[in-house]
Amino acid sequence: MRGYLSSTYLVALGSNRRRQPWGGPRAIVRAAMEELAALGTVRARSSIIDTAPLGPAQRRFANAAAVIESEYDPQAMLTGLQALEREFGRTRRGQRWGDRTLDCDIVLWSGGIFAEPDLAIPHPLFRERGFVLAPAVRIAPDWRDPVTGLSVRQLDARLTARRPLPSAPPWSGR
Repeated sequence: MRGYLSSTYLVALGSNRRRQPWGGPRAIVRAAMEELAALGTVRARSSIIDTAPLGPAQRRFANAAAVIESEYDPQAMLTGLQALEREFGRTRRGQRWGDRTLDCDIVLWSGGIFAEPDLAIPHPLFRERGFVLAPAVRIAPDWRDPVTGLSVRQLDARLTARRPLPSAPPWSGR
């Protein structure tokens, strides 16, 4: 729905499958970031990073993030992102977290929290996903998670912090 007050979205993108005419996953993510302009004004784009597969996926992923200012409400933005996924050959059949041509997720929204059966903002798992936080911290480090109050930078630091190895238990003989 247009006519909504302007909102800003942090969107995560990922691909791990080739698709013609674009080519490999990095090229698909790059092209999809350009196509995001159809949904609003792209204010920032991260670089593309390569990440290990998650779940049953077999191939490495190309991941990135973008900040988009739009007049679309969250449901309309989701519809637009799903149309973009279909344009790049995504089908919603198959395994959850499996290989895919393009995946676009709304991670954060300037309106804070949004909860509907088919859309939850903030994205419920983004705090645990380095492949979302690593690109996001490059373009929106100070954006705060409305649930925890922590910034994207802080969430990324918590996820990537080096933790000391646990000390040996007293019964180990060391």
